[in-house]
Amino acid sequence: MSKAAAAKKAAPPPGCTIDINDPKVQDAAIKIQASYRGHRSRKELREKGPPRILKELKDVVLIEGSAAKLDCRVSAFPDPLIRWFKDGQELKDGPKYRYVFEDPDVVALVVRDGTLSDLGKYTISISNTFGEAFDSAKIIIEVPGKIQKGPDSVKVKVGQTVKLVAHISGEPEPDVGWAKDGEDVEEDDRLFYDIGEDTTTLTIKNATKADAGKYEVFVENSLGMDQSFARVDVI
Repeated sequence: MSKAAAAKKAAPPPGCTIDINDPKVQDAAIKIQASYRGHRSRKELREKGPPRILKELKDVVLIEGSAAKLDCRVSAFPDPLIRWFKDGQELKDGPKYRYVFEDPDVVALVVRDGTLSDLGKYTISISNTFGEAFDSAKIIIEVPGKIQKGPDSVKVKVGQTVKLVAHISGEPEPDVGWAKDGEDVEEDDRLFYDIGEDTTTLTIKNATKADAGKYEVFVENSLGMDQSFARVDVI
């Protein structure tokens, strides 16, 4: 017997035959054909025109060090060009900002390794030959209260002015306080502190021997707290 004849007579492996007269097989074939016709019809029914936003972007909260995703559902035919912007500046797809296409209608931007600088307004532009659509949302950053750089210890003479400066950060904006030798500073015209956007300064005018000691600055918000110390010597 030739090899060809042997191959012809050999039975197929179990599970590899299909009985086209089996009602289950016929039912499956009908469903596949219907699904294909439905897909083709939906594609053919898509009307050419400018893009539309079907589901708008929403503001998101980004925790420092983590990632956030902005997404929306769009409709466009022919397929559109997608671009993302932050505060008017176009963002390029890369390690920091990732363009994501989750299915034919959902597009997203992933912002990685969140920092306070990622706070801002993000805009998506969807354009094709028939027009352009836009939508915007904000990324809100949450950063634990932190002292980026504490005050330096100083040595001054009696009667001089002392300024202790600390660089701070946090979002929501943290509460700030100063203490001397473990007691909260009682402000007056001679001893007081100011709080700026990213610094706080303790001022001591006309320093006296009694002003010498250990000074503490502390910051705190709902996400965390931090503190730093400096020594003031008056000679």
